[in-house]
Amino acid sequence: MSSATAAAAKPDAAAATSERRSALAFIIDEESSIRQFVSLILQGSGVDTIEFVDGASFRSTPIARLPDMVFLNVNLEVQDAVASIETLTKAGFTGTVQLMSSRGSAVLDNVKQAGEQMKLPMLPVLKKPFETSAIQKVLSELKLGHGPAPSGVKITLAEALQNNWVEFWYQPKIDLRRKQLAGAEAFARVCHPEHGVLLPGSFMPGADDASVHTLAERALVSALKSGLNLSRFGVNLRIAINVPVKCLVTLPVDKIVREHRPSVDDWPGLMIDVSEAQIITELKLANDLSKKFAEHHVRLAIDDFGKGHASLTKLKELPFAEMKLDRSFVVGCGTDKIHAPICKTVIDLAHSFGALAVGIGLEKASDASALVSMGCDLGQGFLFGQPMPEVRFTALLKQRVMVRPAAATHTVAPAAAPTLQPA
Repeated sequence: MSSATAAAAKPDAAAATSERRSALAFIIDEESSIRQFVSLILQGSGVDTIEFVDGASFRSTPIARLPDMVFLNVNLEVQDAVASIETLTKAGFTGTVQLMSSRGSAVLDNVKQAGEQMKLPMLPVLKKPFETSAIQKVLSELKLGHGPAPSGVKITLAEALQNNWVEFWYQPKIDLRRKQLAGAEAFARVCHPEHGVLLPGSFMPGADDASVHTLAERALVSALKSGLNLSRFGVNLRIAINVPVKCLVTLPVDKIVREHRPSVDDWPGLMIDVSEAQIITELKLANDLSKKFAEHHVRLAIDDFGKGHASLTKLKELPFAEMKLDRSFVVGCGTDKIHAPICKTVIDLAHSFGALAVGIGLEKASDASALVSMGCDLGQGFLFGQPMPEVRFTALLKQRVMVRPAAATHTVAPAAAPTLQPA
């Protein structure tokens, strides 16, 4: 076994140290896009993953820790899947097997029955292609991962900051045409000692200005440090953060960037997202900030864009590197006769100003395909991976970098599915 393959066969040490009780899943599939798609969903849900390029690779790799679950593809060689199931049984595996395939039901039933005869819990087959919700449903039923966020819990942002409960989780941003990882966006999460992981709806409403300012500063520093950590193993991604316009006016962004930015020559810089509602009437301020930040490789993006696009059509320039389509237009754009033309108009408007168009909130492959046909550049959403702790996001990228040289990983992904190598 090559050192690259061996590295891919064990979770990142930092991740293992910080989350020793995390569930573990093996993903065995010849399609790199499927492996990476499933892995992103599982990692974002708090489940560690190890990917194998095929059944032979899995069977020849020493298993240091038995998984809680195995996602196993059934290809033309049915006996290959059966052999992998036999290997699991001999190793003492007692977890659950999730078969995946585009094969006919009769063939899949034979593999499923083989597993049942070996006393393994076999879930109903996932027929390709499947959506993110199918994986999340499996995790929910097996009670693996984080589970749903607590509802009804309210704390103050000031309390969370004072107790250092705030973390920044990272969601992949995908180049829709090249099917590659193009960046990431940071989102604030509160890891409460009693209530678990809390989303912004639990701590942002009613937050005082001083706390919001502190959160923005921490987000900026965290994104720069994360970029530095990634650059140390050869991955340079542009990370985006959300900052209220009022904080950008007072934050010493230039000073913070100088102190914390990665010192690599090809650092792609930082993206700061500002909401359309806050900036649409402050375009002079946006221009001033854009010019001020440009020399430090910091660019502005307009978030939730679309509802005010009509008022911008007569302008000659806009100071934004990215325009992120409002998710209310993105959802269903593959079939909705109202949303689709709005998305197309906004995408064309972004390009007319020299900006990239970003579709956010993507959960269905049909919507992603529709955006690609409209010329949309980038995409985010649960379709490609939900926000995950930095240690998980970093471990996932390390695994991608480590396995890339291995000959067995040079599987070509289908054009309609996302691959997640750094662009």
